[in-house]
Amino acid sequence: MNRFITPAAVAGLLSFPFWSLPTWAAAESGGANSIEARLIARDALFGNPDKAQARISPDGHYNSFIAPRNGVLNVYLAPVGKIAEAKPITNDQKRGIRQHFWAYTNRHVLFLQDEGGDENWHLYVVDIDTGKQRDLTPFKGVTAQVVGLSWKRPGVVLVGINDRVPEWHDLYEVDLVTGARKLIERNEQEFAGYEVDSDLVPRLALKTGADSNDILRRTDKGWQPLISYGRADSLTTNLITIEGDGAHALMLSSIDRDKAALVRIDLATGKQSQIASSERADIERIWLEPKTYRPQAYGIDYLKPEITPLVDAVKDDIVLLRGKLGESFDVTSRTLADDRWIVATDEPQAPAVSYLYDRKNKQLDKLFEMRPQLSGAPLVPMQAIEIRSRDGLSLVSYLSLPPGSDQNGDGRPDAPVPLVLNVHGGPWARESYGFDPEHQWLANRGYAVLSVNYRGSTGFGKGFINAGNREWAGKMHEDLMDAVEWAIKEKIAQPAKVAIYGGSYGGYATLVGLTFTPDTFACGVDIVGPSNLNTLLATIPPYWKSFFEEFATRVGDPRTEEGKKLLAERSPLTHVDAIKRPLLIAQGANDPRVKKDEADQIVAAMTAKKLPVTYVLYPDEGHGFARPQNRTSFYAISEGFLSKCLGGRYQPVGDDFKGASLEVLDGASYVPGLEAALSRKN
Repeated sequence: MNRFITPAAVAGLLSFPFWSLPTWAAAESGGANSIEARLIARDALFGNPDKAQARISPDGHYNSFIAPRNGVLNVYLAPVGKIAEAKPITNDQKRGIRQHFWAYTNRHVLFLQDEGGDENWHLYVVDIDTGKQRDLTPFKGVTAQVVGLSWKRPGVVLVGINDRVPEWHDLYEVDLVTGARKLIERNEQEFAGYEVDSDLVPRLALKTGADSNDILRRTDKGWQPLISYGRADSLTTNLITIEGDGAHALMLSSIDRDKAALVRIDLATGKQSQIASSERADIERIWLEPKTYRPQAYGIDYLKPEITPLVDAVKDDIVLLRGKLGESFDVTSRTLADDRWIVATDEPQAPAVSYLYDRKNKQLDKLFEMRPQLSGAPLVPMQAIEIRSRDGLSLVSYLSLPPGSDQNGDGRPDAPVPLVLNVHGGPWARESYGFDPEHQWLANRGYAVLSVNYRGSTGFGKGFINAGNREWAGKMHEDLMDAVEWAIKEKIAQPAKVAIYGGSYGGYATLVGLTFTPDTFACGVDIVGPSNLNTLLATIPPYWKSFFEEFATRVGDPRTEEGKKLLAERSPLTHVDAIKRPLLIAQGANDPRVKKDEADQIVAAMTAKKLPVTYVLYPDEGHGFARPQNRTSFYAISEGFLSKCLGGRYQPVGDDFKGASLEVLDGASYVPGLEAALSRKN
């Protein structure tokens, strides 16, 4: 499947799917509100996984996956179905490999890697026969984008490379064996991205503008307009692929409707025909037949994910998998012949499991659990709920309660407990039903955990997204406050013991919570969150230029005086005097999205006013913390911080600082045991 790789897919997200390697530790109580249950060790939830990201080679001969090698995530290879015989084929010794995929040669595995979290992604290839590894994009300061692979042209990969100008990616064919590159498209028209056919020929391009986006098609006369849509549809409309016949493309589209539908476009005429739609949620998770790219099934995700077949060929498979695995499964990899699938489950109380599914024999074999030692752990259920906002929007939200707190099983604790409001990043992303290590961690420590899809979140139609336009610290924050009020009214939360916590936009929401509503929260934890919206938009990476108009429309336009004023008004830094409660800030020094200066500014302002702030910096991280030693050290600090302000349980630091790069620049004394742990580390 080919997709545009644009900043819309990654802006502000703090998401690392491998935060989990199970172990156990003895419990230690941190306060009177503790609920007795075995304490799950932090590295059980946030350390490296045992195994993850199962893949199958296109010919079905090999399984690959990611697993630790000397404590660092690397790619392993095994004969199909023989995971016990797996051998490592990479030897990364720094941040670990987090995404890998197969070329159609069946002898080359590709992976992306950056340096210290700078998001200047390099594309690497490993020859599984010789073990030779090559950097296919060995250019300093360049971020590579994988645009296409094709079974018709197995020996090359189509890559976007921004080495000519940092804002725009030119298209190159790169030979998997020699590394030689050939220019295919010089991006002088400043396209945000391309869609290519099965011959790896660019056929469609996306051009973003101040008021609209345009999809253009290649003709004998050059690039010609095909479809235009306004800013209201820009986050709910995107190309998926060009089908194998080369005459049609698939697209998710909210044009002339609220929820994104799956449509087919005639590339000659531009005529659109609807394939699937839902009035509840946007269509997502399209299953494609590997050779023809014809759609087989689609998913929606309102309260919980659902999958619906589009063709008879997969109906029996879905029925069988649903019967054996429940509703929460997805196909994550498949052979070119489409006769074997990798299927993965995602249930709130069950470790993620990967399976090999033989479609011909209808046989489902377990490959591995991502977190095998979490079997039998005191994992708690997740409730999918709807909360009504003050102006009538339905906020799909997810609630987890401390173990043992709901003895009668009515979904409410027997008595109110401390609450952590866990705000997702993006903000153009969403919370979903499934295993959430932060929910399990916080619930295990004695807190109710509430995650809210506030307006601006994706998946619920363009109206819901657009209701968040220029509502940062406005109605988006009111949605969060409505959720807190709901939790108090429902006798879930103790009013005086509510914390706000989040990363990226969630970190910004934390800062907003402590400045705009300073009496609501007992404390806050901000992970890589912006404090000054004017400086945030002035320092976005140059290769996000095509996405800038989204920020101008949805956050505020720094090119106008009115926009600058709005951005200043909605910046927590402007209101730092209002802070009353303790704040923990964690930042990666190499973050290209939310620069270190965003943390520095508000820490300086708080320390000047003698306001309680703890500032933790990771010199070798970016927008989130990839190294497991850094993750577990951060959660150790967060756990102690929350225990002091909410009274929950905590696990002593122990060895969780070993190998971590953390620097506590301010406020170590505000976190129980932190100064002593730092002295041992040093």
